[in-house]
Amino acid sequence: MAAVILSDEACSLGEGPTYDPASDTLYWFDILASRMLERKLSGGQTRIHQLGEMASAIATIDGERQLLLTETGLHVRDAATGKLTLHMSVEAANTGTRSNDARVHPCGALWFGTMGKNAEAGAGAIYWYFRGELRLLLPAISIPNSICFSADGKTAYYVDTAVNLLYRLDCDADTGLPLGEPKLFVDRRGDKGGIDGSVVDRDGVLWNACWGGGRIDAYAPDGNLLRSVPVPAVQASCPAFVGPAADRLAVTSAAVGLSAKALRADPHAGKTFLLDVAVNGRHEPNVLI
Repeated sequence: MAAVILSDEACSLGEGPTYDPASDTLYWFDILASRMLERKLSGGQTRIHQLGEMASAIATIDGERQLLLTETGLHVRDAATGKLTLHMSVEAANTGTRSNDARVHPCGALWFGTMGKNAEAGAGAIYWYFRGELRLLLPAISIPNSICFSADGKTAYYVDTAVNLLYRLDCDADTGLPLGEPKLFVDRRGDKGGIDGSVVDRDGVLWNACWGGGRIDAYAPDGNLLRSVPVPAVQASCPAFVGPAADRLAVTSAAVGLSAKALRADPHAGKTFLLDVAVNGRHEPNVLI
């Protein structure tokens, strides 16, 4: 499979790609450098926003506002000016943690994860936020990732990349709250590469970025591996459905932790790509604050 470089701005830790169909813009983050990046799919330069703190995810509230997830909590961003206003503090007093993966449930609720800045064991968690209410869902997570949902909102997914067990949860379609206990979906313990960010298409196929494996893995609703799509960077980190029909995949990557020798062998590490693969994707719903 071929891939093209969507942005050659190399990120230390590229993450959190989110596509806004109204403006044809892909947003993503260089978490460790406290940067947000944006680029129109139709072309142009990559715009870089220095944030002053680590951030990892963005969601659309409405035509004028976005919700930004940072190491101190949830912030409302004025889309025109970039001004950030604190909406709700989350672990702000704990300077040892930061935000990580996040995704909006079809009902408008936001699931998001926190983790130790040095990936300390059990230092993070996964939270649910909806219409001003915040709940802790899953404590003692080391590296929360693969937060995503089926199109009907009845299934949620998540992984602790440090363990490499991807779980699914029954979900209340109206609130995005979990129902019952997690069930094992994919077991990648002992395999090369970690289960990083994921998205689920209209057919229930989960598209996962394999950190350290240089690929996107597609899993059927029963957990069987359907196919793998190469990514031209070893540390693929997170995919996103992009385009007016959400029928293409963009994927971020990272250069963090690679030695000088490894970087010479992986010259596109940290760049953001558009994959030559057709998908039956869907656009992210707006978050309800």
